[in-house]
Amino acid sequence: MAQMNEIMAASFAAEATGTPFATTFGGGALTGRLQDAPEVPDEAGRPTAARRPRPAVRRARATALWQPRPYWLRWLLAWPVPLALLALWWLAAHYGWVPPQVLPAPDTVASTFHDLLVSGELWDNLVISFQRVAWGFGAGAAAGLSLGVAMGLSRTVKEYVYPTFKAFSQIPVLGWLPLLMLLVGIDEALKIILIAKASAVPIALNTCKGIESVPTPYIELARVFRFSRWQLLRKVVFPAAMAPIWNGIRYGLTHAWLALVVVELLASSEGLGFMIVYGRQLFQLDVVMAAVVVVGAVGYALDKVLALTETYLLRWRRVGL
Repeated sequence: MAQMNEIMAASFAAEATGTPFATTFGGGALTGRLQDAPEVPDEAGRPTAARRPRPAVRRARATALWQPRPYWLRWLLAWPVPLALLALWWLAAHYGWVPPQVLPAPDTVASTFHDLLVSGELWDNLVISFQRVAWGFGAGAAAGLSLGVAMGLSRTVKEYVYPTFKAFSQIPVLGWLPLLMLLVGIDEALKIILIAKASAVPIALNTCKGIESVPTPYIELARVFRFSRWQLLRKVVFPAAMAPIWNGIRYGLTHAWLALVVVELLASSEGLGFMIVYGRQLFQLDVVMAAVVVVGAVGYALDKVLALTETYLLRWRRVGL
């Protein structure tokens, strides 16, 4: 009985520390791990806890499953869906599943895109749309960062401002359009204000949440080193909150680009959105499809540029943190 108790104590210690156990039994040495014991199923036929992997093993397996794939593999995996959609589009146009007046063939859209590109019409409208996004997103980013930092650093400011800001943020861009048309007209000011509003909301919210989520030990350690308030913000708070802040900037640019297209669809005589409306009015669906493809491609390219910038700015972080 004493030897059995010794074996049980050694095995329990090995299970807790993950190290092999060793003891003697019947004059011979007995070594091993608890997880090497034979599987003994319970009454329901399921393996007992002796065969279940330890928490550290489960965490290691889960981490291995979420390791990032190589770039070339991710690049290959991104192509099947758009190629399948393109093939479905071609089949629908080729076999007449959808009338050509409603869904032009891909080669027709490509030819129209080439004509718009050569004539300069596409470039002119694209430059105008870029200028509107630049002005609106710049104003919205400045306002959103300022408001988010103020709410994140001051509980008083947040208590006063956050409820009203949250209520205003629930109103979509189209909800502000009639009122702003009466106040500022339908000139460039209308478009810039709406784009700024669309981009400021996610930037302010993410900035506030990022600053509030800075770990408390970081702040305490900075106080131990007697950092000034500016040193605390520059060396601790802003670096720790950079990831949420940059996510807000990415979302803000995405919302700005979407708001631009909506505004140009309703109140503009230039830009990519106007090209879509103009093509629809003349029932030139090839122009509409070409403009839609450009809008999607430019939006995707802008997001990828910000993603690469985020990777560069946060290169100091280790993978998995």
